Amino acid sequence: MKAFTYERARTPADAAAAAVSHKGSRFIAGGTNLLDLMKLQIETPGHLIDVNDLGLDRIEPTPEGGLRIGALARNTDLAADMRVRRDYGVLTRALLAGASGQLRNQATTAGNLLQRTRCPYFYDTNQACNKRRPGSGCAAIGGFSRQHAILGTSDACIATHPSDMAIAMRILDATVETVRPDGSARTIAIADFHKLPGNTPHIETALEPGELIVAVTLPKPVGGTHVYRKVRDRASYAFALVSVAAIVQRDGTGRVALGGVAHKPWRVEAAERDMPRGAAAVAAGLLAGARTTHDNAFKTVLVERTLASALTEAKG
Repeated sequence: MKAFTYERARTPADAAAAAVSHKGSRFIAGGTNLLDLMKLQIETPGHLIDVNDLGLDRIEPTPEGGLRIGALARNTDLAADMRVRRDYGVLTRALLAGASGQLRNQATTAGNLLQRTRCPYFYDTNQACNKRRPGSGCAAIGGFSRQHAILGTSDACIATHPSDMAIAMRILDATVETVRPDGSARTIAIADFHKLPGNTPHIETALEPGELIVAVTLPKPVGGTHVYRKVRDRASYAFALVSVAAIVQRDGTGRVALGGVAHKPWRVEAAERDMPRGAAAVAAGLLAGARTTHDNAFKTVLVERTLASALTEAKG
């Protein structure tokens, strides 16, 4: 690990301002992803800004009937919150499907959204990776790609986003609240927060330099039956090959989002209009334009079957 300087921020605005005044700085809270990347010298920040003392760990109701989740709310606390369990069950289920109990005790809401891909070529500094070193190429394309994306890919990157929580946030239409370095506030729809790779896979989110996440807001509950299905190689502590988040109403309408298949949480609202017609019709809309490799072509079938299972469970 390379040497770095360190400071504790006093306010969110101070943290954002410090981030732009120190070149190559990073915010740190739980550190469950960042510290691993620093040890491998994939991330080499010259300055760390500790945001743990900013009081951003509360979960509070909003005047509109939703919930405002502080950026530093730990995954364990968020999953266990009675309001989340009652009104946003898909979020609790997604959180409990991620990582291990020890990591959930440390990991934060903002950090979960910002975690970087687990692509093995990204983690191997001897391999070409446009996400780690822009313009160097993508060793995953033409390499072993069983875990990789089949939707929203580009000729520059086929990595997937690893978060389970982000899939649930996407289906719930969450918004991300931030503070910019000049102290101004901004809200970003979760649909626009994560970026597809295109020609710039190293630009993973809509955040501007120095911009700090302070909260994630959930709108008023939509009701329905909430399901989260995660298919993985091990029963725990493994990232999704395919995951399905579903909310189904009594009349058969609802929402669906996928994980493990794209560079961001994958949701196609147009496909949801076919929910009364059944899982096959929805899957066809979700998988339109899929680009598979020899290693990951099975994911299209896995999406269809996992979606069918999730919708069957939701419909009782």
